[in-house]
Amino acid sequence: MLAMNYRGPYRVRVDERAEPEIEHPQDAIVRVTRSCICGSDLHLYHGLVPDTRVGTTFGHEFTGVVEQVGPDVQRLKVGDRVLVPFNIFCGSCFFCRRELFSNCHNVNPEATAVGGIFGYSHTTGGYAGGQAEYVRVPMADIGPTVLPPELDEDDAVLLTDVFPTGYQAAEMGSIQEGDTVVVFGAGPVGLFAARSAWFMGAGRVIVVDHVEYRLAFARTFAHCETVDFKSVDDMAIHIKKMTDGLGADVCIDCVGAEAAGNFAQTLTGVKLKLQGGAATVLHWAINSVRKGGHVSIVGVYGPTFNALPIGNAVNKGLTLRMNQASVKRHLPRLIEHVLAGRIRPRDIITHRLPLEEVAEGYHLFSSKLDDCIKVVLLPPSARA
Repeated sequence: MLAMNYRGPYRVRVDERAEPEIEHPQDAIVRVTRSCICGSDLHLYHGLVPDTRVGTTFGHEFTGVVEQVGPDVQRLKVGDRVLVPFNIFCGSCFFCRRELFSNCHNVNPEATAVGGIFGYSHTTGGYAGGQAEYVRVPMADIGPTVLPPELDEDDAVLLTDVFPTGYQAAEMGSIQEGDTVVVFGAGPVGLFAARSAWFMGAGRVIVVDHVEYRLAFARTFAHCETVDFKSVDDMAIHIKKMTDGLGADVCIDCVGAEAAGNFAQTLTGVKLKLQGGAATVLHWAINSVRKGGHVSIVGVYGPTFNALPIGNAVNKGLTLRMNQASVKRHLPRLIEHVLAGRIRPRDIITHRLPLEEVAEGYHLFSSKLDDCIKVVLLPPSARA
């Protein structure tokens, strides 16, 4: 089969690989019909996530058709169209019983924090990802969701990560009716966080970025105000001026480790890797939110150290919430929103490329070329 092959920072290609096989009675083999390049994949692509090994196949956002099931799989059958959450989880451990599926205790022997993730380095279990023609899906009765016939597959693939992550980002902000919400980052997750903030009763939504085409897209898709941080001297002062001197009620970090905007943070967190990524947006969020406000973090940072203004957070009485999204928990509500016509996730897709052009997809997305917002990869069978 064809599969994406990581060869080192900024170097990916498509190679022939052996097709995956059933390794455990609860496995399924899924033939991929859609896979995406995620902003989190760029952290891998840029060499910022520890233990990203040469030869890894990335891709934690994919849909497909069940081709084979293990002998213990009861809920899936061959031929089912499925979306596969990026989390791999057992469904029965202490954390899964509390719907903290991203923190499953049984699927990742490499870490005590995060659970398993498809195609996301050996720090998340070393599982092969979905930028391929076929994927082995563990815990097949637990994770995959069978697609309703009326759900468009381009919408479905965005329910595997970015829409649920944006939705959970807004949820963790504990948005109250009329709140002012600032979303840092106009990438796919930030766009969905901004849209989700309206679902939760926000009275005002502001998206911060520095790439004009992304800001323009955010104004159209998320119906929000925007701020170009390059035109701002001090983010906290600027947000306070926009909010009667108080600060935002909720600030959401949808950027993570590769945030631009501060030379010292970029130098120490991205170039020299002395901390787990540039914490620029974390500083902006903590300093821009009002006293007693909420900061929600879904941007990805590498383990384990970051220089944070924790004293400011303490003295302001802030609530900080963060986690990888527990996709499965959100799917019933989000599928309802899509089928009711309240949102069309596929509207953020700007590029559909053959899987064989994965290197071009990463280049476009990483370098923000050709007004790229979201790349979907199509394997040969999907194109046929």
